[in-house]
Amino acid sequence: MSAPLRPRPAAPRGAAVPRDRAVTGAPSAPPRFLTVGVVGAGRVGAVLGAALAAAGHRVVAVTGGSGATRARLALLLPEVPRRPVDVVARAAADLLLIAVPDDALAAVVADLADRGAIRPGQVVAHTSGAHGLAVLAPATALGARPLALHPAMTFTGTPDDLTRLAGISYGLTAAPELRPLAARLVTDLGGVPEWVAEGERPLYHAALAHGANHLVTLVNEAADRLRDAGVARPEKVLAPLLRAALENALRLGDDALTGPVSRGDAGTVERHLARLAAAAPESVPAYLALARRTADRAIAAGRLRPADAESLLGVLSGTGREVAA
Repeated sequence: MSAPLRPRPAAPRGAAVPRDRAVTGAPSAPPRFLTVGVVGAGRVGAVLGAALAAAGHRVVAVTGGSGATRARLALLLPEVPRRPVDVVARAAADLLLIAVPDDALAAVVADLADRGAIRPGQVVAHTSGAHGLAVLAPATALGARPLALHPAMTFTGTPDDLTRLAGISYGLTAAPELRPLAARLVTDLGGVPEWVAEGERPLYHAALAHGANHLVTLVNEAADRLRDAGVARPEKVLAPLLRAALENALRLGDDALTGPVSRGDAGTVERHLARLAAAAPESVPAYLALARRTADRAIAAGRLRPADAESLLGVLSGTGREVAA
């Protein structure tokens, strides 16, 4: 694990900053510390901007005008001026970091290209997990060097996030000649590079969303149902159980499966479904989908024999309601 990031002295305003001679066409390595602009000072952009500044890079401008953005920047990048998007892009002599929602990314890149705010040799990076390099095509056409740099972490947009960056993985997609710089940036952020092929970005991102975003929904669903059952502090009940389940799953894979589905306890599962249908019918489809997938994985892993699964699968398909309660 890397030590927590600590700010290093920034270059004085107006001071000369070494330029990447590769940007201007000469065959030399980029400067150790880059001049950076951040488009999109949301939770991810503001935190990564602060982390880059802490690593010694010169963050010269950011975008963002909402009250939440101003408050976030006051905590994370208090000395960096907010500027219009095209001004930020032009000020980012070495690295332009675009941290906007996935569905907005293509329009932002196209707009910057149309305004002539992208320069040849400039590294234009985005933080989207779902997108690769194709979305940066308008910038690439102007001679920019494209980079997909996605932190595999959930963000709150507060200084606490900086302590969580150490050791996390970054899903990187880059041309071979840009890989050394991309890997160096990740090292500066205290992370670990994970190279993802262009065509596999959607699958990579689906896996992370399925694991992290759906986990939040699943935990909150479990907490709500415990409240329905009269448990006053569901988080106290769930915390040790879920931590153990997560640690076991990461360490043991499908061998960590426990519970009624992995045992083929059809009667128990049917009672679950009957009570959920009465108390929280909105939870039934998710329970069914996850139970079916759990059964499939338990059978494939040899944790549940097909013969023992027959009654269970009948319940999950809706044909086994005759199982005794």
